[in-house]
Amino acid sequence: MNPFSALTPIVLLGLTPLVLMLVISFHRSHRLAVVISLVGMALPLALLAGTATSAAPPLAPLLIIDGYALFYIGLLSTATMVVVVLSYGFLERVPGNREEFYLLLTLATFGCAVLTASNHFISFFLGLEILSVSLYGLVAYLRTTRTALESGIKYLILAAASAAFLLFGMALIYADLGTMDFTAMTSVLAAKTREPSVLLLGGFGMVIIGAGFKLAVVPFHMWAPDVYQGAPTPVTAYLTTVSKGAMVALLLRYGQYGGLLDYDSVASVLAVIAVLSMFLGNLLALLQDNLKRLLAYSSIAHLGYLLVAVIAASREGSHAVTFYLVAYFITSLGIFGIITALSDERKEADEISDYRGLFWRRPWVSGALSLMLFSLAGIPLTAGFVGKFYVLTAGVLSDLWALVILLVVSSVIGLYYYLRIIITMYLSAPEDPSSPLSATRRFSLPEGLVLAGLTVLLIWFGIYPAPLLSAIQAAVGSLA
Repeated sequence: MNPFSALTPIVLLGLTPLVLMLVISFHRSHRLAVVISLVGMALPLALLAGTATSAAPPLAPLLIIDGYALFYIGLLSTATMVVVVLSYGFLERVPGNREEFYLLLTLATFGCAVLTASNHFISFFLGLEILSVSLYGLVAYLRTTRTALESGIKYLILAAASAAFLLFGMALIYADLGTMDFTAMTSVLAAKTREPSVLLLGGFGMVIIGAGFKLAVVPFHMWAPDVYQGAPTPVTAYLTTVSKGAMVALLLRYGQYGGLLDYDSVASVLAVIAVLSMFLGNLLALLQDNLKRLLAYSSIAHLGYLLVAVIAASREGSHAVTFYLVAYFITSLGIFGIITALSDERKEADEISDYRGLFWRRPWVSGALSLMLFSLAGIPLTAGFVGKFYVLTAGVLSDLWALVILLVVSSVIGLYYYLRIIITMYLSAPEDPSSPLSATRRFSLPEGLVLAGLTVLLIWFGIYPAPLLSAIQAAVGSLA
């Protein structure tokens, strides 16, 4: 098999923004831009099965197109398609040009795909910068609003600073190991008989700082609440799912090949970050009245949970991380999709008070939102419960008892603010004409189908996760 044919999914993802750019330059059509974006995400999905079953040689040293990379490319492409559908209704209510939004969105997904297949610091950095530069524009896309511009500037400044840390960390690691290839790092580290040098540990630390910003874990989380609140809601959904999912996929591969988790000192640093993220994320979420800010802090806590499985550094840990990410994608896209669909041209439905009495006006929507919140809390019969169970199992099998206990305790804290939102939906409805609940707008057919599908998947994977687990085991098996 021609090794370059394995690149077809990534090439198609890269061609999508190019086609969009050419089409926009000749003819502006919001609907056409949506169609091209959906087709551009769907074509790689259609080719994934054939590519995965072909014996493609590694595209060393930059990329590895294995089952692991293909699984994550499929996951990220599917999530992007959901964001595209949600964005259409949102942008229809916003004045100004809309087509460039999808250009940036598809370009960001291309960067995410490069990250998931990266086997080298060069492809790592290129993929990350393609993603980051696209996100600068997406976060500040509603340029006529003060909060969007403020969020975009904050994200730009902090992302630039984190990129500097990341580059310097890569330089230190290269200075010590003499290679930037993840696979080659394994051989070099195995041949070392001495203790790790200051250069190597310093490089690992700076890489953690750069990745920590992208994941918004403590203490690199300061940007998340403001950016989540100020960015357009579909962009917030993309930030919390596709953007973070790509970075987690990269960290798993780097941890497997690059020796990141081979040293106790590095694992200890990650453990401290995990504990701080779990507790500070949940405790600060208790103080929020804005739903998007609350979900930002909740996301910080969930990334802390994920780090427990990453630290486990085992096959079970990789399985747990991947399943948890799938469950988290479904849940987060569902919640932000409901916020998007309930918002109108007057205001976004991003305050908890906006959901007072939702059950009495839109019972099906309140039921779906309740299930999504139950999943984030880890309640049984939801995908979130199964995901958290596997994270705990990975921690127990790796004897990370302190982290497992702290994870359980912090999860109990999180249960309070999720239940607070649910209880609010079942209170008597206010007679406030400015409330989004008083709007006459109903969900469009695509929005309704997407949200219904996410709800079904949430319950399906919570009751019968075996097919998804089998797919994850086959994909992650190629990583070992």
